[in-house]
Amino acid sequence: MEKTADIVNAVKEAGVTGAGGAGFPTHVKLQAQAEYVLANGAECEPLTHVDKQLMIHHAAEVVAGMRLAMQATGAKQGIFGIKGKYKHVIAAVQEAIGDQDDITISELGNFYPAGDEQVMVYDILGRIVPEGGIPIDVGCVVQNIETLYNIQAAVEGKPLTHKYITVIGAVAQPMSVRVPIGITIREVLDLAGSVTTPDPVILDGGAMMGKVVTDFSQATTKRSKMLLVLPYDHQLSVKRRTPRTIIDKHALAACDQCYYCTDYCPRHAQGHAIEPHKLILLLASGVPLTDAQMAGAMLCCECRTCNYACPVHLLPGDVALQIKRDLVKAGLKNPYHRQTEANPYRDYRRVPMTRLVNRLGLIKYDVLAPLTAVNPQPARVTLKLSQHIGAPAQPIVAAGDKVKVGDMVGKIPEGALGAPIHASIDGTVQTITDQEIIIEAN
Repeated sequence: MEKTADIVNAVKEAGVTGAGGAGFPTHVKLQAQAEYVLANGAECEPLTHVDKQLMIHHAAEVVAGMRLAMQATGAKQGIFGIKGKYKHVIAAVQEAIGDQDDITISELGNFYPAGDEQVMVYDILGRIVPEGGIPIDVGCVVQNIETLYNIQAAVEGKPLTHKYITVIGAVAQPMSVRVPIGITIREVLDLAGSVTTPDPVILDGGAMMGKVVTDFSQATTKRSKMLLVLPYDHQLSVKRRTPRTIIDKHALAACDQCYYCTDYCPRHAQGHAIEPHKLILLLASGVPLTDAQMAGAMLCCECRTCNYACPVHLLPGDVALQIKRDLVKAGLKNPYHRQTEANPYRDYRRVPMTRLVNRLGLIKYDVLAPLTAVNPQPARVTLKLSQHIGAPAQPIVAAGDKVKVGDMVGKIPEGALGAPIHASIDGTVQTITDQEIIIEAN
């Protein structure tokens, strides 16, 4: 059995971070003392498949990662949150667990956003994370499935050099692939055959929370999870490319304060002081950012469920997200830290995934994306120094240095929150800037 400090140090040296979202350094999470470790296997974003494929094909490694996370945090119970409809996934994980009763599976409903960590904590344990809080505030550490897989690899001495990504949408062959970190989005798309639409738009991260990408030469990172390819004129593509000024004008002109966006907000349903409809009213009234009611936007989890809820197709989620960014940019802090109670109607205001996929116009792309063996041979990789929350990594190599897969090329700055980065191909360091390290293949 590994010692707790050895697990944490191995994960730290391997550069493991959250496999999606903000990319929080995993070794920091593992230093917390928790009652439970929850494995987020909900596959929250529509059409994503990475976690399901990992649980099917690498269940033993994922369960081993869960045990290591439990040992590091002192948790006595590990729980996998998996949607109940994925019977074959549940069977694979249960087989890997065996007859041990310290790890169990909690079957989740097929709704969005089942994978929001605060929603999952409540659905599995009945505990509400306080406003502005994180799961450890109620005794839980939540880890992504791919992160658990990477924890197991780290303890075996394998640094994080590759990433699992689902490529789906308007492509010839939807699939999930394992690729070197730092290859371009175009190279990942090429693995799935040709793009089947002219002037494609990519949502990097998915339909609901992903970011629009039009430059396919951008490098993949530790947080890359899903590339959703859409036609330029697809309604979702058009909405996500709409400038903020237009989004705000539409909201101010057409919002009738029906309250649907707030009713469906998953954080409001847990008693948190965020009300998307009110943010639009405050914006229309010229209320300054410093107003306490505006600060409710700080509690936005950026899921955009409220966009789905709007009966006139406004984008209250984007309004809330932009106000949140304005508050952060202005240096304002979240004033809300209450311990709240769930709305009694919470369970009746869930968004069924099938309805969401239809509403988003994605039904034709709702197909399997199986884990497919590929062998990309990139001529170079671009390793971003900031692939995670916290300080960028500091380069520890120089131009002209020879490196091999797994060699550390960037370290955590002294005393900072961060994660190291490692070479993902054999090659020669070509360029180092304050933002990236470029390695040319041998």
